[in-house]
Amino acid sequence: MKHPAGSILFAAFLAMFVCASIPAVAQQPCESLKSIKVPDITITAVTAGKPGFELPGQSGLMGNIPARKIPVPFCRIEAFAAPSSDSHIGIEVWLPDAANWNGKFLAAGNPGFIGSLSSGGLAEIMERGYVSAGTDTGHVDAAAGAGNQNAGFEWAIGHPEKWADWGHRAVHEMAVLTKKLAQSYYGKPIQHSYWNSCHNGGNQGLNEAQRYPDDFDGIVAGDPAFWISHLQPGSLYISWVALKDGVNGPGYVPPAKITMLNKAVIEACDAIDGLKDGLIEDPTKCKFDPASIQCKGADAPDCLTAGQVDTVKKIYAGAKFKDGTPIYTGFEPGSELNWNFMIEKEPFSVNINYFKGMVIQDPKWDFRTFDVDRDTRLGIERAGKYVDGNSPDLRAFKKAGGKLIIVSSWNSLALPPRQVQEYYKSVEKVMGGPAKTQDFARLFAVPGSGGCPGFMMNVEDFNAFDAMTRWVEKGEAPEKIIYSHRESGGAASGMGRAGKVYRTRPVCAYPKVSKYKGSGDINDAANFTCAAPGK
Repeated sequence: MKHPAGSILFAAFLAMFVCASIPAVAQQPCESLKSIKVPDITITAVTAGKPGFELPGQSGLMGNIPARKIPVPFCRIEAFAAPSSDSHIGIEVWLPDAANWNGKFLAAGNPGFIGSLSSGGLAEIMERGYVSAGTDTGHVDAAAGAGNQNAGFEWAIGHPEKWADWGHRAVHEMAVLTKKLAQSYYGKPIQHSYWNSCHNGGNQGLNEAQRYPDDFDGIVAGDPAFWISHLQPGSLYISWVALKDGVNGPGYVPPAKITMLNKAVIEACDAIDGLKDGLIEDPTKCKFDPASIQCKGADAPDCLTAGQVDTVKKIYAGAKFKDGTPIYTGFEPGSELNWNFMIEKEPFSVNINYFKGMVIQDPKWDFRTFDVDRDTRLGIERAGKYVDGNSPDLRAFKKAGGKLIIVSSWNSLALPPRQVQEYYKSVEKVMGGPAKTQDFARLFAVPGSGGCPGFMMNVEDFNAFDAMTRWVEKGEAPEKIIYSHRESGGAASGMGRAGKVYRTRPVCAYPKVSKYKGSGDINDAANFTCAAPGK
C-alpha cells in the first residue's frame, strides 16, 4: 500500500511530539519500595546506602564473612515469604543505582542445607552492576559449636513444608519479588535474568528450569546435587560400604591405598583418548577392574585385599535397590584421589543430615544402621515430592526462551557425576533428540575437575557464565569452554584453588570430546579440537 509523502511526514512529526511529551521514568526513592505489595511476601526493611556504607561481617556454618565497605550507592530490601503456614523464607534484594545498573539480574544460590543469606556476596554482585538477590532457603541455621550436634538438620524434623521451601519455593519467591522491585525502582523491567550456582545451587537452577520456567532467561547449573531422594542415599552408600565396620574393618581403604589405586587406574586408562597425559578424558570408556591389583597373598601396601576390592567395585558401581535397579551412579575411574572426603573417616555431613532431618527424623540416627534399599524407599516416600528436581520435561523452559548450561565434573569431590549425564540423555529423549535439546540446553563434562570449576575463585578458569550471557544476549551457543588446570595442594582441582595454571583444555558440548590435533604442546587448548567420540 502506498502513502502520500505529506502523510508520512505528518506521522513522523506526530510521533516525535508524542515521544517528547512523555517524560522518562526516573528512579524511584528507595524508601518507596516499602509499600510494594506481592502475594505471600512481607517487606521488613528498606535501606538506601551511600558509598562507604559498612556492611557488618557474618558468621555461619560455612565460616566467617568479614565486614566490607560498599563503594557504590544502593537500595537494599529485606523481606520474608510465607507461601505456606509453616513457611518463613528470608529474602534480600540489592538494587544498584540506576546509573550503575547493567539492566540484568543475577541471583545467588545456597550450598547444601545451609539456611543463611550472604549479604556480602549479594553486595559484591550488586557492585558489578547487577540487581542481586538471595534467600535463606526458608530456615535459619542453628548455631554450630558449643556441643550442638544438631546444627544443619534440626529445622527439617517434622516440617515438610520447609523441605519444599528449601527444595524449590524459596528461589521462586525471591525471583518474583526481585522482578517486581526492579520494575518499580527503575520504571522498566529487567532485561535478562540469570542463575549461576553450583552443587545445591546447581540443583536449585535445575528446579527453576523444571518448575518455574519463566523465572530466569539463562541458568548455569554447576555440578548439580539433584534428585535428592536418590542422591543422598546414593552418596551415603559410598561412605557406608567403606566405613560401616570402622577403619579397622575388612572393607576400609586407607588413603595410602587410594593413591596406589589411582596410579593403577591412570596407568590402565590414561592412553584411551590417544594421549598419555595423566588425564582420563572420558571415564565411561575406562574398564579398569580393581581385582587386577588384588593381593596374591598377605595384605601389602601395593595391593588391595579382597574386602577392599569389593568396596572399590561397589563405589564404582553405585547404589542399587535389591532387585538391581540403580539408585544413583557411583564415582568414576580416575577420581579416586577425591574419595577420601567421603570414605576416610566420616560420611559427608549433608548426606547424614538428610536422613536425620527428613527421612528418619531422629537426631540420634546412626549411619551404620543404613539399609540402602529400605531407607532409600522411605526417603522417596517421605521427601521426594518436596525436594526432587529430576523431571526431564523442559519444554516449558524452552518455550519461554530459556537457555541452560549444565556442568559436570568427572572427578567430583562429593557428587557422582555420571548421573548428570544420564539426566541430560533423558532430557534429549523428551525434547525429541539431541538437536532439539542443544538449541537451548547443553552439557559440559569437565575432565580432571573436582567440582565447581570457575566458581567461587578463578572465574576465568572455566567461564560458563560468560558463555551463558553470550548465548542469551547474542545467540552464540557455546561449542566449548576452556578449562584451566591448576596445581593444587589438594586433589580437588576446580574447587577454587589458587595454584599455577599448568594446562588448558577445551571442554566440549556433549557428546563431543576434546581431541588432540596431532602437533603442538599438549597442555595448550589451542592444539585441541572438539570431535565426536571415537573420531
